[in-house]
Amino acid sequence: MTSIIDTINNAHNVPATTPIGGTPSTTTAANPAGAMSQDDFLKLMTTQLTTQDPFNPVDNTQMVAQMAQFSQVAGIAQMNQSLQTIAASLGGSRLSDAASWIGHSMLVTSDVATPLRDGSYAGQFTLANPADQVNVNFVDANGAVVHSETLGAQSAGDVSFTWDGKDASGATVADGPVRLVVTATHAGQTTTAPTATWTSIGGIQSPASGGTTQLVTGLGLLDPSAALRIA
Repeated sequence: MTSIIDTINNAHNVPATTPIGGTPSTTTAANPAGAMSQDDFLKLMTTQLTTQDPFNPVDNTQMVAQMAQFSQVAGIAQMNQSLQTIAASLGGSRLSDAASWIGHSMLVTSDVATPLRDGSYAGQFTLANPADQVNVNFVDANGAVVHSETLGAQSAGDVSFTWDGKDASGATVADGPVRLVVTATHAGQTTTAPTATWTSIGGIQSPASGGTTQLVTGLGLLDPSAALRIA
């Protein structure tokens, strides 16, 4: 009697049959050639049991051994797939690169600035055209302007700025997030300029589901790809 393992090995070599008066029929396999699912195995085993010689049945010990062997192979395949998924989410440079950023600051496109480790605020704005006058206002959560700077004439391009978070007397007037409003005046026309701010990187967060690693910053969780520069 052919064993179950032999039946599995020959399962994909069954020749096509030709119906009477018809054309040869073909069977499309649900799995790639040489691959079998657990359902395929159970169908083959059931077929063997129903068609075996009643005077020479399959030995019970042999059948149990074959079933255990199939389960073991299927379990190893599933474990390998799980390990590959874990390696893809944790391996490579995804975590190691992001971890090396801890303790640094990143420049991101934002109109909100948060205090850096020394309590200062820093960022840049971009002028599409030269400006005769540029004003930078720092606005708190209540809408009050806590600090204002006049930078005079500026050329087109990126312009950096910093503020220590204190007023003229040295008293701290801002220690949390502030919104930046940058206005540029040229030939009597006033426009706002897009801004980017520096924020501190305090840690990384990697979801258990294997999603993208996020950076823990003063602006919240940010994707590493959001960084324009690192310092």
